[in-house]
Amino acid sequence: MSGIKINEEIYYVGIRDWDRRLFDELIPLPEGTTYNSYLVVGKEKTALIDTADPDKKDIYMNYLKNTTVKKIDYIITNHAEQDHSGCLPYVLEKYHEAKVVTNQKCKDFLKELLVIDDDKFLVIGDKETLSLGGKTLQFFMTPWVHWPETMATYLVEDKILFSCDFFGSHFATSDLFVTDESAVYRSAKRYFAEIMLPFRIQIGKNIEVVEGLDIKMIAPSHGPIYKNPKMIIDAYKDWISDKVKPEVLIPYTSMHGSVENIVQYLTDKFSEKGIFVKPFNLNKTDSGELAMALVDASTIIIGSPMVLAGPHPAVASAAVLINALRPKTRFISVVGSFGWGGKLVETLTSLTSNLKAEFIEPVLTKGIAKAEDYKRLDNLIEIIVEKNKNL
Repeated sequence: MSGIKINEEIYYVGIRDWDRRLFDELIPLPEGTTYNSYLVVGKEKTALIDTADPDKKDIYMNYLKNTTVKKIDYIITNHAEQDHSGCLPYVLEKYHEAKVVTNQKCKDFLKELLVIDDDKFLVIGDKETLSLGGKTLQFFMTPWVHWPETMATYLVEDKILFSCDFFGSHFATSDLFVTDESAVYRSAKRYFAEIMLPFRIQIGKNIEVVEGLDIKMIAPSHGPIYKNPKMIIDAYKDWISDKVKPEVLIPYTSMHGSVENIVQYLTDKFSEKGIFVKPFNLNKTDSGELAMALVDASTIIIGSPMVLAGPHPAVASAAVLINALRPKTRFISVVGSFGWGGKLVETLTSLTSNLKAEFIEPVLTKGIAKAEDYKRLDNLIEIIVEKNKNL
């Protein structure tokens, strides 16, 4: 049997994409990614759990060809997004008798995205089971991790949860299992921040489902397999909680040095007062790093020069991202510089309307900051320090 053995009659047939550096034309991948796919061989039936990104179809199909499995009876599709389902049409072409096992919502997506015939599907519901002969698959609906149709598949006898995007990490490694928990923790947190953060309430409900199972391993669709499920479950429980840390993030850009001087002043003063602060120069920042920092931070101060009566486009773009991710930030403010006026604050306020954060009086300077401007910045700093003390 070709493929990497996970447990008795369970094999990894996924793809390691070492060189991919951008996901969805949006998310940076500094460590590449994987498209995890698994074969479960029962005494009577064989199931393939998820497939791979269609860009890798030739490699993926060759992996399946080189296994000793001659027949695949079921293709379990936990999630319709193409990095998991994209090779499904090619698998169905080779294994004509296979049925696509998924829930109704996922079926509807797959019919639209991949144009799969209706008679190819076996629709299952929450907590239903499917026997392979000595191997029993049980399905749990886990919506909004991170699409509405997502589900997880639990292998009852082996106590393995195939969780799809839930608990995943964009982390290409030759290690099948997690060996460096700190490295995977960071990668998983980044992954959570980029796609899961807006759904933290729904994720909490799905964690309750997962914690009701006896799990020895979590096998996600991206990144290595967890032999210590508690590590990643506890991490998720922390990330979705309402807890924030007294941290100040300053996403900004500067055209002629005025905003950069303000940000440097804020950074120095917060540091002196023992408040963790991190500036993000948006023309140089990896958006994933900013997203990851948003998971815990109590405070965001957006810095921008005025451009054509509004914020700099790079800052506006960052504000849209922050708004979409909906972090649990408690406080938000704006600093900036202008020449003759405009609606910088009004625009940024409207672009971050999803945040349930207290808005603190902004500080805008006409040109470079002057003595009276630094007094206003000192007042902003004191307000934020006090509010963070009272978290």
